[in-house]
Amino acid sequence: MKATIWHNPACGTSRKTLAILEESPGVAPEVVLYLENPPSAAKLAQLYRDAGLTPQQGLRLRGTDAEDRGLPHAGDAEVLAAMAAEPRLIERPLVETAKGVRLCRPQDRVHEIL
Repeated sequence: MKATIWHNPACGTSRKTLAILEESPGVAPEVVLYLENPPSAAKLAQLYRDAGLTPQQGLRLRGTDAEDRGLPHAGDAEVLAAMAAEPRLIERPLVETAKGVRLCRPQDRVHEIL
């Protein structure tokens, strides 16, 4: 099974999630370093829709200026555009498999889609 993880190696939760993927039999992780290769606004919209989340729920608040910019209360298109332009605004890690998408906070949520 292919599992795509939007990964930040500086994040402990992201590293733990990747370790779960790497240790799971039959799982072939594809690692996307999203800070270097950010997903498009359209891809983010699809990921959040498939995860059952709003873009605002996928917004990283800690360590960003998202609140100062009013993004938690902004419309979906504005939030998605901001995330695509500044990927540090994306909460991590997101994992996508054929079984769905999860924002893996905590990392054990990845088991739901394996």
